[in-house]
Amino acid sequence: MNFRAIKSWQWIVIALALLVALDWAIQRPDPRTREVNRVLERDASQKLKDYPYRFRVLRVEGETAVMSTPRNFDVPAFRMLGVLYPDINVKDANNPAFIAVERLLGQVQDEARGIVLAQPGIREVRWELDSAWLQRQGIEVPGR
Repeated sequence: MNFRAIKSWQWIVIALALLVALDWAIQRPDPRTREVNRVLERDASQKLKDYPYRFRVLRVEGETAVMSTPRNFDVPAFRMLGVLYPDINVKDANNPAFIAVERLLGQVQDEARGIVLAQPGIREVRWELDSAWLQRQGIEVPGR
């Protein structure tokens, strides 16, 4: 192969491909995390499978599974629910439709947590805000 024949834009493409591959290799979940996520997908109820947000294990640290969540104190549930259910008035805490979708969010998150906690060697779940997903939904994440 004549390396001198490769044009500068081709070197850029090769470098970008290598960076993407390296990033994938670094962020790729370990085998334990992949296994717990497979069980989470397999054992999920239809309600959890149909939910518009996919709860997943990001990593396993000892006996703790770190799971993704679309809500926390910085990004309250009403923000993401307003994006997922734009026809519902999520600013009215007494709105029955809002109460129903908020309750559903809690149910599916509890179910995902329960499935993960049922796995051997997992004693605790720690939630980590899924900032990337929120930003893809157009939800501003404080500190980003």
